[in-house]
Amino acid sequence: MRRVLGIYAFLFFSGTCFGQFNFDSLLSSNPALKRVGLSPQKFHLQILFTRIERSGEKPVLTTYSYNVKPENYLYCASLVKLPTSILALQKLNELKLNPGTTMITDSSRTCHFKVNRDSSSTNGLPSVAHYIKKMCLVSDNASFSRTYEFLGVDYIHGNLSKMGFPDVRIINRYDGNCLGKDNLITNPVNFMDDNFKIIYRQEEQVAAQSYLPVLKSVKIGKAYKIGNKMVRAPKEFTYSNYLTLADCHRILLELIFEKNHLFNITEAQRSWLLRQLTMYPRQSYSPKYDPKEFYDAYKKYLFFGAGKEPITDTTITVTNVVGQSYGFMSDCAYFKNSTNGIEFILSAGLYANEDGIIDGKYDYKNVALPFLAELGRAIYNYEKEQRSKQK
Repeated sequence: MRRVLGIYAFLFFSGTCFGQFNFDSLLSSNPALKRVGLSPQKFHLQILFTRIERSGEKPVLTTYSYNVKPENYLYCASLVKLPTSILALQKLNELKLNPGTTMITDSSRTCHFKVNRDSSSTNGLPSVAHYIKKMCLVSDNASFSRTYEFLGVDYIHGNLSKMGFPDVRIINRYDGNCLGKDNLITNPVNFMDDNFKIIYRQEEQVAAQSYLPVLKSVKIGKAYKIGNKMVRAPKEFTYSNYLTLADCHRILLELIFEKNHLFNITEAQRSWLLRQLTMYPRQSYSPKYDPKEFYDAYKKYLFFGAGKEPITDTTITVTNVVGQSYGFMSDCAYFKNSTNGIEFILSAGLYANEDGIIDGKYDYKNVALPFLAELGRAIYNYEKEQRSKQK
């Protein structure tokens, strides 16, 4: 956590209380938070909260944490889509390519996917911009994999390390048949002009460096399923993608406030990316989503939870990225209500798998989502009360 203080030069406290607000009191007294709050270690609970004060020319950011420590493991799942999206825009800028340029994914290994069409786009063709939109709007896994392949493993880690995130590991696709070291070999890609002439070709990339696990050994649960076979042993997460909740929180902070100007993207690209992270799926024209399947709260866990009704309150915006897999659920979100001046960033994650068996049946709806929704509301109401007192 010292790295957060060093890079951002804002106050950071690892504890349970701030001002008149107390994490322990909230988690133990609020009925909707009590089940998880009384057993934070069991549920791998982590929370980060950044208060934003705009009394002067520059916002003052004060971040507080609860139970944030390396040994309290959270599987990142789709949280990696945030740094991947940022890096993709940056690499396109370096190549002087437009994000909307058609990108055809080739293959060089038997486990690779070839992609030359995208029926969800207006022109039926794939592009990095369209992949980013799908990652932001509905956390699309195939879009992450194609973007990961365009970036290449060395580019991802070399740049994240320079930016101050040396402990991130993004070394696996989220679709396809590539396993183990095959994930470190990424597809050839071609960028095409409107006449389908190649304007840039990137050959197969093989990771030149070894990216060792940050944690020596991570094993979760008491059993897991592979197909129809049950393995009576904990599941190995040591070589999975790794992005801590704290680092994801920092990346979102930097994207919003640009305190250190870490990302080589334009202001227009930054605004566009923030807009994609804020929109509800129904607000997108391309791609177009069925609101019954991709409802407003589809990836707005904090505050809205599992509610499937349309969100009609237009005063609150939530700019966020989420993760959900193997019983782990997390959300990094920037809340803003311009009407009453409420503005904060809240990140939280937990493990909701009561039976300890990793088999696709988890306690998202009855444990994780109700908890995250109430946590978001509790912090929002606290901020609302503080703003009222200040006025």
